[in-house]
Amino acid sequence: MTGVVMDVVLYVLGALALGGGALFGASARVVQQIERGVVFRLGRAQPEPRRPGFTMLIPIVDRMKRVNMQVVTLPVPAQDGITKDNVTVRVDAVVYYRVIDPIGAVVQVQDYGFAIAQVAQTSLRSIIGKSELDALLSNRERLNQGLEVMLDSPAASWGIEIDRVEIKDVALPDSMKRSMSRQAEAERERRSRIITADGEFQASQKLSQAATVMAGTPAALQLRLLQTMVEVAAEKNSTLVLPFPVEMLRYFEAIASDTPSAARAPAPSPDEAPPEPVPEQRDAP
Repeated sequence: MTGVVMDVVLYVLGALALGGGALFGASARVVQQIERGVVFRLGRAQPEPRRPGFTMLIPIVDRMKRVNMQVVTLPVPAQDGITKDNVTVRVDAVVYYRVIDPIGAVVQVQDYGFAIAQVAQTSLRSIIGKSELDALLSNRERLNQGLEVMLDSPAASWGIEIDRVEIKDVALPDSMKRSMSRQAEAERERRSRIITADGEFQASQKLSQAATVMAGTPAALQLRLLQTMVEVAAEKNSTLVLPFPVEMLRYFEAIASDTPSAARAPAPSPDEAPPEPVPEQRDAP
C-alpha cells in the first residue's frame, strides 16, 4: 500500500514538474537589444514596453509583439510626374526612419512600414508637381527638407521619426536631354563671345593710349618698329623685307611737320576773276 501511494505521489510530482516546465516555457520571453516588446493583456496594451532581456508573460492572458527600433532604409519606387514648368520626369528617393514610440507604432497604425511607404510616394509626387525642373536638378537639398517635413507630419502621430529623406535620381526624356545640351552649348558660346568682345574693347583702349603716347614722342614709334623687327626676325622660318629704309620714314615725317609756304598761301576765291594778262609791247621797226 505504501508503495502504491509513493508511486502516485511521484506521478503527481512529475506531472506538476512537467506542467510547470510547460508553463514556464509559455511564459518566458527574451527581447533582443534592437527590439522593444509591446504587451497586450486581455487585448489592452500595457503602458510600458518590455525592455531588452529576459521577461515573463502570463500564459493565455498576455500577448507580446516585438517592434524593431533600428533605422529602417525604405526605397521609394520611381514616380512619374509633371513639374511646374510642364516637363515630364521620373524621380525616385530613399527614406530613413525609426520607431521612437513602439506602443504608438503598434496601436495607432495597422502596418507602419506600409503606411510610411505610401505617404512617401504621395509626398514625392506632390513635390514633383510643385517644383520646377531646374530646382529638381540643382536645388535638391531644399526639396529633401520639404519632403522630410511632409513625411514627418503624419509619422509623428504614429510614433515614428523621419531621420532623413533624399532624392536619388531624376530621369529626363531623351528629347529634353538634347534640348538642355543645346541650351548649355548656346550659353557657353554666348559667354565666349562676350569675353572676346570685352578683350577686344580693352585692347583697343590700351592701343589708343599707346598711340597717344607715341604721337607725343616720335622716337618711340621708331623704337617700336625696331622691336617688331626683332620679334619677327626671331622666327627662323620668316623673312623680313623692308621696302624702304627708316631714314625715308623720317624724311616723310619731316615733310609732314614742315609744310611749304606755298601750301600755306590762301587759294583764290572762285568768284574772283583771274587777272588779265598784260600785253607784251614791242618796239616799232
